[in-house]
Amino acid sequence: MASAPRSEALPARRIASDHEGFLRHARFRWLKIGLAACFIALLGYVAADVQPRPYGGSWYGYTLGTIGALLIVWLALLGIRKRAMTPGRWSLKAWTSAHVYLGLALIVIATLHTGFQFGWNVHTLAYALMMLVILSGIYGAVVYATLPAALSNNRDQLTLGEMIAGIRAIDRQLVDATQPLPQEFAQLVLGATGEEIFSRSLWRRLSGKYPDCATQMAIAGFHSASGAGDAAAGRVEALLIRRKGQLDRLRRHTRLKGLLEVWLYLHIPATIALLAALTAHIVSVFYYW
Repeated sequence: MASAPRSEALPARRIASDHEGFLRHARFRWLKIGLAACFIALLGYVAADVQPRPYGGSWYGYTLGTIGALLIVWLALLGIRKRAMTPGRWSLKAWTSAHVYLGLALIVIATLHTGFQFGWNVHTLAYALMMLVILSGIYGAVVYATLPAALSNNRDQLTLGEMIAGIRAIDRQLVDATQPLPQEFAQLVLGATGEEIFSRSLWRRLSGKYPDCATQMAIAGFHSASGAGDAAAGRVEALLIRRKGQLDRLRRHTRLKGLLEVWLYLHIPATIALLAALTAHIVSVFYYW
């Protein structure tokens, strides 16, 4: 009789684990491991019998350097690991959690390895690239922990293609509704329906700011006419307002998606450069050893 509650508890525990984010994985297991690694590295730095203090060329510096180099290579393997979806202790979620927290621990380990000695050389270049990779990774972890929910809520179960199709359907209604109106109103509608949905400006797409939006200008142009009692202009204005709402949703979608992806254009090239600089750092150290 006592085994039934136990068997029911296991699936419930597994369901809870499936819904937790990679940052909270296994009750912050990898955060605790990362903090423990930082504490041990700091304790060893203080206790090491090296005068005046441990540095990169000391035995303790070589120890931390070896650990740091192995960590960097292991962390870089996440891109390969993403192609294999497996459950359990080394699931993709567990690997990503370890990637984040051990990457942060690398700041302490690598900094202590340098002995706080920096200069215009390949060693400092490797350290600077490492910090660039970590900082871009922090940004990536933050956006992946916060933006997917906002992206899903904004889409409201619509695909990108469906959002574009909705705008095009309103455009066809606008063309028909503008037929009885004067030429100056037709030009406003043509300007709105002819503008590019996706801006070519990366900054504009990421910021979500479109100060020269033709649809907004057309709404302003029709507002005075509809306010004067022109029923046809009022119908067009209502369609333009619907178009602006759909356009805003689509632009929010591209903005959120861009914020999710843009960091990779820095993180991945910086990682490759880091591996190259790390190789040069190690070769030069052993060459002059």
